[in-house]
Amino acid sequence: MIRVLVVDDDFMVAKVHAGFVSRVPGFAVVGSAHTGAEALTEVERLAPDLVLLDIYLPDMSGLDVLRGLRDGPVETDVMAVTAARDVDTVRTALRGGVVHYLIKPFTFDTLREHLERYTAAHRQLAAAGEVGQDDVDRLFGALRPARVSLPKGLTPPTAALVGRVLRDCSSDLSAAECASAAGLSRVSTRRYLEYFVAAGKAEVRLRYGGTGRPERRYHWRT
Repeated sequence: MIRVLVVDDDFMVAKVHAGFVSRVPGFAVVGSAHTGAEALTEVERLAPDLVLLDIYLPDMSGLDVLRGLRDGPVETDVMAVTAARDVDTVRTALRGGVVHYLIKPFTFDTLREHLERYTAAHRQLAAAGEVGQDDVDRLFGALRPARVSLPKGLTPPTAALVGRVLRDCSSDLSAAECASAAGLSRVSTRRYLEYFVAAGKAEVRLRYGGTGRPERRYHWRT
């Protein structure tokens, strides 16, 4: 279980983000903080694995908190979660070693994707004694997802809908079953499913019946 501290000056935003994190398997929120000083204290007290860090805090910048964490006794990863969009802030955060930089507002699916990729990288490091270049390339690829353009004729909203149906299902789905759940045609849904397979986001297996072609069954990769 990856233990998370949520830092945000807005109590309601912190509560929403904590709720998002709690919905992602493998993550547990261990606390929240609403000022920079409180964040530094809570990190030392709770020793979380990951901190969701706002940049705009009432007593100091989140960048100062980041520097304090790097000089402190607890080793923790930091994901910047902020409305700050200026280049200097982004550059300073990257140089400070944040694993991701999410710009508010964002959806639950966006945060979940980044947390799942963080988990993948976390597991790769935990399982490795020594690493080669290929291992390092896979590790950084997990932390920084490539943005692949959708093929012609496919749209982001529909891709998000099909992806959500597939991701939320506890078992694999056929194109017809996924189409029924999404309220789309089977032909259209299959195009999106095959795109997810090609992009490495989903996997497909064949189910053989008595006669005819085997049925293609899809499931989301975790």
